[in-house]
Amino acid sequence: MNKKKEEKKSKLLFGKKNYTIMLIGLAVIGLGFVLMAGGGSDNPDVFNEEIYNFRRIRLAPTLVIIGLGIEIYAIMAKSSK
Repeated sequence: MNKKKEEKKSKLLFGKKNYTIMLIGLAVIGLGFVLMAGGGSDNPDVFNEEIYNFRRIRLAPTLVIIGLGIEIYAIMAKSSK
């Protein structure tokens, strides 16, 4: 009876630590995409220079790449099983 409970309990592919790291990575990726949004112009005939600021060109893509690195680490990290 105990073996059946252990089998049902260990159905998840990763451990709790891995899923926590994955959620952190998804949050960092999401933050990167939120920071990348905006900067457009209401009038299509007027060019808005704000689209080329530091936040959209450097910070946001860097956060997305860091988030992807966190996701890779979460997948590769040894689970606590």
